[in-house]
Amino acid sequence: MPLTTVVEAKASDFELVFEKFKEDNSVIKLLLFLADKDPSTELSWCPDCNVAEPVIYEKLSASASDVAILKAFVGDRPTWRNPNHPWRVDPRFKLRGVPTLIRWENDTITGRLEDYEAHVGSKIDALLAGT
Repeated sequence: MPLTTVVEAKASDFELVFEKFKEDNSVIKLLLFLADKDPSTELSWCPDCNVAEPVIYEKLSASASDVAILKAFVGDRPTWRNPNHPWRVDPRFKLRGVPTLIRWENDTITGRLEDYEAHVGSKIDALLAGT
C-alpha cells in the first residue's frame, strides 16, 4: 500500500490544507517542505530539493503502509531567505532548510530529516518505520 494521498500547499493556504490533511486516515503522515519549482523546467531553485524529492517518492512508493504526504512549498529564494518566513518562526516546524521531511503523528513531530539528510534512503526508511 504505497503512497496513497498527495496534497500541496503554499504558505498562504497551508493552515486550511493542513487541517484537512490531518484528518486523512493513512497510517503514516508526512510533511515535505520544498522550494518552489520553475513552471518552465519543473525543477526547483533548490538543488537539494531536486536530489531528495525523487528518492523520497521512490521510498514512499515502496512502503508497505498507507502514506499521505503534504508537500508544502516555501516560495522563491528571496521569500525563503527571509528570517521571518512563516515556517521558520512557526513553533511547530522551526524550519532551517529545505527539503525537510517530517513525520506527523498525534499532532506533533515524531521524526524529522533535515535538508542535508532528506535524500538518504536508509534515513527515509527509518523515518517511515518510526525509528
